[in-house]
Amino acid sequence: MKIFVTGVNGQLGHDVMNELADRGHTGIGSDLAPIYSGIADNSPVSRMEYVALDITDKEAVDKVISEVNPDAVIHCAAWTAVDMAEDDDKVDLVYKVNSDGTRYIAETCKKLDIKMLYLSTDYVFDGQGETPWDPDNKDYKPLNIYGKSKLEGELAVSSMLDKYFIVRIAWVFGLNGKNFIKTMVNVGKTHDTVRVVCDQIGTPTYTYDLSVLLVDMIESDKYGYYHATNEGGYISWYDFCVEIYRQMNMDVKVIPVTTEEYGLSKAVRPYNSRLDKSKLDKYGFKRLPDWKDALSRYLKEAEL
Repeated sequence: MKIFVTGVNGQLGHDVMNELADRGHTGIGSDLAPIYSGIADNSPVSRMEYVALDITDKEAVDKVISEVNPDAVIHCAAWTAVDMAEDDDKVDLVYKVNSDGTRYIAETCKKLDIKMLYLSTDYVFDGQGETPWDPDNKDYKPLNIYGKSKLEGELAVSSMLDKYFIVRIAWVFGLNGKNFIKTMVNVGKTHDTVRVVCDQIGTPTYTYDLSVLLVDMIESDKYGYYHATNEGGYISWYDFCVEIYRQMNMDVKVIPVTTEEYGLSKAVRPYNSRLDKSKLDKYGFKRLPDWKDALSRYLKEAEL
């Protein structure tokens, strides 16, 4: 298959391209930068075909994807700076990227009659209660600009296409970019004590593991909404941080605090990021490995 992948300079797009190469597919990567600017790790993505593309440019989206003429598009590109999305001078751009850009891609996929896989987020829900969110739950109540813009992208895809996958993920970490793990390791090198939120509950997602599932999906025709994070139960950011320092053998005291006590976030965050992944079993997809195992593998690769 020939797959067009957006956002290859980010954590997930990078790993998706490598997974496509490992399986013998042709991956064509795209991002804003004029040339590929991800990590130089000698992985296949750095040698694969790359096309610069601003997904907020409707004509460019149609021209580039139509000329590539792929069998499918995996849309990883997104505005993901959740707090910055709340800034008055950024809101329009956030919607242009996450909503308009996604719609432009969906329109071209419809014209070409090809599959589209769109990465979304648990932030499309209000994060209340303790019940894991079902992927087919349509009770959307996003709490912040990021969540609202990603929901608009979801609705553009689902209303326009028949051949689509919408995969919601949470707490993402990967080699190619910034993430919670890198931040906490760096903070732990200069601080004896850190304060971490303990009342937001979910599960991390390692992009290396996720990329395997996404390529499994794009090779299939089992369309629809799915949820995907690593296995190992639901945890808090505090639990995640404690395990990071344990595996890194770092002597840092982690103090659990509530979201209100932490008080540094501009965007409202969901308390309940639990995602129900049982639909993966129903349609024969393999779940992601345990998050502690994923963290261990990541730390060996990242060499932090």
